[in-house]
Amino acid sequence: MAVIRYLVDNVDRAVAFYTGRLGFALSNRRGPPFAIVTRGDLVLWLSGPGSSAARPMPDGQKPGPGGWNRLVVEVGDLDATVAELKRAGVGFRNEIVSGPGGRQILAEDGCGNVVELFQPA
Repeated sequence: MAVIRYLVDNVDRAVAFYTGRLGFALSNRRGPPFAIVTRGDLVLWLSGPGSSAARPMPDGQKPGPGGWNRLVVEVGDLDATVAELKRAGVGFRNEIVSGPGGRQILAEDGCGNVVELFQPA
């Protein structure tokens, strides 16, 4: 099992993206600031404003969504998945790229976090 925490600016929007677009299931909802979604053995914590993970650091820095670290979701048909997500209005940071291990594209979850959709070679 793996657990990942993503900071999000809107927990409802993040839950809708992961459950409605990527096949995660809502496992736990703890009020407005926090939710847990799962897909297989993967557990994803979605921490919104007001959650303990969003509290400022001692130096005043405020944690927030975004960056380039990412969750990788393996898909069976990358082209079909991308087409479906684009029809649903999901944004992407790039186009599909191919590498030695397969093909990938970077989707945005609507809260500033990146999800790599990956189809193995």
